[in-house]
Amino acid sequence: MKTTTDFGYDSRVEGDVVHTRLDAALNWFRKNSIWPMPMGLACCAIELMGTGASRYDISRFGMEVMRFSPRQSDVMIVAGTVTYKMAMSVKRIYDQMAEPKWVIAMGACASTGGMYRSYAVLQGVDNILPVDFYVAGCPPRPEALLDALMKLQNKVQREPLLATLKKPGPALAPA
Repeated sequence: MKTTTDFGYDSRVEGDVVHTRLDAALNWFRKNSIWPMPMGLACCAIELMGTGASRYDISRFGMEVMRFSPRQSDVMIVAGTVTYKMAMSVKRIYDQMAEPKWVIAMGACASTGGMYRSYAVLQGVDNILPVDFYVAGCPPRPEALLDALMKLQNKVQREPLLATLKKPGPALAPA
């Protein structure tokens, strides 16, 4: 029985030492500590709340800490109908989130305006925010949201983290 993991660890050969790339370790930490910002605007918010319940157990993926502060959130889950009256508030909250940040459009209304073709409803949140994943349904099941969150984890795992970090500039000499 071979005991190799994604990090290239083989307990028969290496004992208690784990060898990995710094990128892989940091991305593993990041992907298992994504904190959602729930933006529940309509009926899809009930399914979003159901995802956090014990039956679906979002904590298995390290995402159980729903943050209602944009400065502590990594992914905004827009669940429901976005009206023009609410659109600028959603955009403002997104702008307050720290980088890196992602957006999931949950449900037909958040994705395309749904069945509401009126002057008051924004025809898709992607008109004001860069959406990373769309969750289909009216309303979508919690399993569909979990699938989108797992796809987000895979996206975070593949990001070249160290290449994007900025190196500090030269130290300033005292005058």
